[in-house]
Amino acid sequence: MNKISAAITSVGGYVPETKLTNSDLEKMIDTSDEWITTRTGIKERRILRTPGAASSDMAVPAVQEILRKKNIDPKEIDCIVCATVTPDMLFPATANLIGHKIGATNAFGFDLSAACSGFIYALSVGTAFIESGRYKKVIVVGVDKMSSIVDYTDRTTCIIFGDGAGAVLLEPSTDENGIIDAILKSDGSGKDYLHMKAGGSAKPASIETVTAGDHFIYQEGKHVFKFAVTGMADVSQELLEKNNLTGDDIDWLVPHQANLRIIDATRSRIGLAEEKVMINIHKYGNTTAATIPLCLWEWESKLKKGDNIVLAAFGGGFTWGATYIKWAY
Repeated sequence: MNKISAAITSVGGYVPETKLTNSDLEKMIDTSDEWITTRTGIKERRILRTPGAASSDMAVPAVQEILRKKNIDPKEIDCIVCATVTPDMLFPATANLIGHKIGATNAFGFDLSAACSGFIYALSVGTAFIESGRYKKVIVVGVDKMSSIVDYTDRTTCIIFGDGAGAVLLEPSTDENGIIDAILKSDGSGKDYLHMKAGGSAKPASIETVTAGDHFIYQEGKHVFKFAVTGMADVSQELLEKNNLTGDDIDWLVPHQANLRIIDATRSRIGLAEEKVMINIHKYGNTTAATIPLCLWEWESKLKKGDNIVLAAFGGGFTWGATYIKWAY
């Protein structure tokens, strides 16, 4: 009997209609289109403006796209793993709310929090479920409504983040294609440089924390940039070496869309041509857990069965990693 591996068999995505451009931000804070573009590569980002709408409301259309493409009854879904740092609420899990909204009544689900590395972490979890042989259809979602935790008076962070959702379907594969390998890492000392100060058990929400703005993203950009450049680039190279690959063997790099300079450093480290890198940061900004699946969603028509693909990410806390995939369709 052939070894069971997990393969991505479909991709879905969703971004809100409302655009927040650099020109819009110029009217809100002391910044300029040139300053933002030069330092980040971002021109605009999408914002979920619908009153009362949350992360699950972006994830649902992304998952429903997969169900339509594959002609799958939602009752066939075994599990939903949702990577997010902006859950609808602390509990129940956003994954459970997604399952309820799409009618996946036979699925169990849970959330995973690893910031911008969340999708590749969740992909590894979903892969293990498929490889175990116990589950046949696992949905992995990366979704974040970053506008809900961004301070739009802080010009160092509000220029970076946007809202969006991406999802993939994992199914068993018995050929050479699928999720081949992953290297995942974390270092909790990074919390000093990128975190949310309040809202957890260490510093519960109070009138004082809200007044102080402690429920917004806190980031020390220079430190995060330095760690991200090294982390994403090094782990990508480590993954290639582990699998006896070079940049010449890779068809696509799918990097987390945090900063164009970080993406370029990763591409350069593994010796990849610019045309082999998926980049949409100019349109969507940093959607945290959604950036990688949104890239796969936009480039899906260009992917060929057997393509060698590397996913790479770096996130707050710190978390980082890389995944090697042979595309399955």
